Amino acid sequence: MGGLILVVVWLTVIVVTIAGAWKVFVKAGEPGWAVLVPFYNAYIYLKIAGKPGWWLLLLFIPLVNIIVGIIALISFAKKFGKGGGFVAGLIFLPFVFYPILGFGDAQYTATA
Repeated sequence: MGGLILVVVWLTVIVVTIAGAWKVFVKAGEPGWAVLVPFYNAYIYLKIAGKPGWWLLLLFIPLVNIIVGIIALISFAKKFGKGGGFVAGLIFLPFVFYPILGFGDAQYTATA
């Protein structure tokens, strides 16, 4: 019984995170379904963050991917008017912070 509860909680966390990221993509003028497509979602994520598409290749290099990912995440958060604390939230509690970003009042600004 405990295992079933754990599975239900885990699936709920996954669905909430995907729904929040979907709304974030839509706010940025990108298709929400792109969240579900591996590699393409990373490309769109970089596009929203204002980074060049070739950075996707950097995400395949161990250790470099961590640095590039954090730099892109900082730019991503800035596009929605958020700062460093929010970036930390997106890193450590994405199932909380993506829905806040997606369903909250944050607005995407391409020039930020």
